[in-house]
Amino acid sequence: MITAKLTNDWTDLLAKEFDSPYYTNLRNFLSAEYKNNIIFPAEHEIFNALNYTSFQQVKVVILGQDPYHGAGQAHGLSFSVQPNVKQPPSLKNIFRELENDLGYAPPSHGCLIEWAKQGVLLLNTVLTVRKGEAHSHRGEGWEIFTDRIISALNQKEDSIVYMLWGSAAQKKQALIDTNKHYILKAPHPSPLSAYRGFFGSKPFSKANEILENNGKTKINWELK
Repeated sequence: MITAKLTNDWTDLLAKEFDSPYYTNLRNFLSAEYKNNIIFPAEHEIFNALNYTSFQQVKVVILGQDPYHGAGQAHGLSFSVQPNVKQPPSLKNIFRELENDLGYAPPSHGCLIEWAKQGVLLLNTVLTVRKGEAHSHRGEGWEIFTDRIISALNQKEDSIVYMLWGSAAQKKQALIDTNKHYILKAPHPSPLSAYRGFFGSKPFSKANEILENNGKTKINWELK
């Protein structure tokens, strides 16, 4: 059995999902995958994005595709890696845009937990992946689960800023109530597409401007 658990207010909000037929199928698939293959992140880290950022905390959502598939990289937060792990190219490009946008020098590490603690939900559309095989857990049920997360966030009284980088993330746009929430779209920060409009998109300053205009505390994006 998969041991991952929710530990905060997401537990009640998503309780029905864990008893649904699609999640039963997903759980069975994951049990076999973790038993027979190397899967990232570790089982206990699958829901880290939700456990680090409670429903009530969420002010910004940075939506990724699926976890990093290299050894030691993924730990349940989109685009983040553990402190002693080399920064992947997409993350380096995120930090490059952060420096261009707000003047913050790129940190020596790639761990984004400090963002998560401030209300930045670092969510992937798919929460697990097989080692060395990007998109290997696509279509197994995670997309439905993360749809439910966005549907829950739609019910929040406070507005949320969504950063949708790349086509996989932007497919979720149809689920977002744009009468209440804000969407900042850009190409994915990967080396293949960052020059097509991610660089220069200024997502961090734009998100803070929206938060400030809505009477909320800005995110301190600087990492040290």
